[in-house]
Amino acid sequence: MAAQGITIHGTCAPQFAEVRAEFERNFTDRGELGASVAICLDGAPVVDLWAGQADEGGECPWEEDTLAVVFSTSKGLAAMCLHVLADRGAVDFDAPVAKYWPQFAANGKAGVTVGMVMSHQAGLPFWMEPLPDGALLDWEPPTEMLARSTPIWEPGTAHGYHAMTLGNLEGEIVRRVTGMSLGRFFRQEVAEPLGADAWFGLPPSEEPRVATLYLPDASPNSPMGKKLEVEPDWVGHMLWNNGGDTAPAMINSVERHAAEIPAAGAITNARALARLYAPLSRDGSVDGVKLVSPQALPYMRRVRSASGCDTVLRIPTAFTLGFSKSWGDRRLGPGEHVIIGEQAFGTPGFGGSIGFADGEAKMSFGYVMNRLGGGVGLNDRAQSMIDAAYRACGYRDSAPGMWVR
Repeated sequence: MAAQGITIHGTCAPQFAEVRAEFERNFTDRGELGASVAICLDGAPVVDLWAGQADEGGECPWEEDTLAVVFSTSKGLAAMCLHVLADRGAVDFDAPVAKYWPQFAANGKAGVTVGMVMSHQAGLPFWMEPLPDGALLDWEPPTEMLARSTPIWEPGTAHGYHAMTLGNLEGEIVRRVTGMSLGRFFRQEVAEPLGADAWFGLPPSEEPRVATLYLPDASPNSPMGKKLEVEPDWVGHMLWNNGGDTAPAMINSVERHAAEIPAAGAITNARALARLYAPLSRDGSVDGVKLVSPQALPYMRRVRSASGCDTVLRIPTAFTLGFSKSWGDRRLGPGEHVIIGEQAFGTPGFGGSIGFADGEAKMSFGYVMNRLGGGVGLNDRAQSMIDAAYRACGYRDSAPGMWVR
C-alpha cells in the first residue's frame, strides 16, 4: 500500500484499520521518516506495521527487524527488571535503597526507599555537577556520584522526573541484588524468554539493524522551555549535566549503542515493545511464559506520585513504580502530554516513542521512530495511533485526560 511513495508493510486486523490509516498519515501529513507500530490484544499480535527509511539518505529502508534507540521508553523495560525481582522476593519496594547499596545512605539518603526512586521522589533528578563528555558510557563514575549526592528536596515529599539518573539508580539496585548488570538481567530474565528484540548494551552483531536518529528543533514554547528561558538559575538546567548524551554524534554512536544506559539507552522496535508489555496487559504471563505473578500488576498500575506541576518537567505528571500513567493535557499542545487508558501504564520516550500495557483493554502497544518530535511527551504521530487503538477497543472519551469506556 503506497502513500506518496511510502509502502506500508506488515499486517493489521480489520478492527484496527484506523490505526493503519493514522500510521499512513504520519508519513503523508506529519513528517514521519521511518517507524514501526505494533499492538497485541490479549497477548496476540493484531497490528505489526513498518514503513519508511532508516536514514535520510533514502538508501536504507526501514525493515521488519529495524531497531532504534527509544530514550525514556527504556525506563519501563528497566522497571520490569525490578518488578520481576520484587515478585520473586529479592527486592522490597518499601525497603531503603541502602539495604542493597549501603554507600547510597550518605548525605541524607538513608531513608530513601526503592519505591521513592522508582516513582521519581528521591530528590536526585540530575547530576549536580556536569559530567565529562561520554561519562554515561561508563557505569561506575556517574553511579558513585549519585551515591555521594545530597537530595535537592526531602525524599518522598515531592516528585520530579529523573530523566537520566533513574536508570543508574535502578540499575545499581539490580546489580547489587543479582550480581548482574541490568542489561544482562533484562536479556536473561525478560527479553529472551519473551523472544523480544530489545537490549541495554547492543551486541556488535545487531548494530547494522539500527536506524539513524534525527533530533527535533528546540521547543522554547514548551512549559519547561519557557522556564529555562525566564529563570536562568533554575535547577532544571542541570538536566543537561549528562555528559553530552543527547548530542547528535553521541546518540548515533556505536559506543552509546553498546553501553548500558537504563534510563534512555534501550534499543528495540515496536513489535518487541508490544511483546514485552503483553504479559502485563493480561495476568503477568503470555504464551506460557510467566514474567510476573498477577499480584505484581497492581504495583505497576497504581499511582505513587502525582502533581499538577512536576518539579522538573513543569507539567502535570503521574508515576507508578517505574512507569508513567496518563499525564499532561491536550490543551498544552503536541509533545506536552501522554494520553492513554485510565488503567494503562508504560513509558514514553524523548522524540515520541512509547510502550505501554492496559489490563482493562487487554492491549499492549509499541511505537518506535527515527525522526524525533519535540516536547517531553507524545507528538501527534504517536498520540493519533493510540487514540485510534482505544476507539477500536470501544473506548468513548479521553476528555478527563485519559481514555475511559
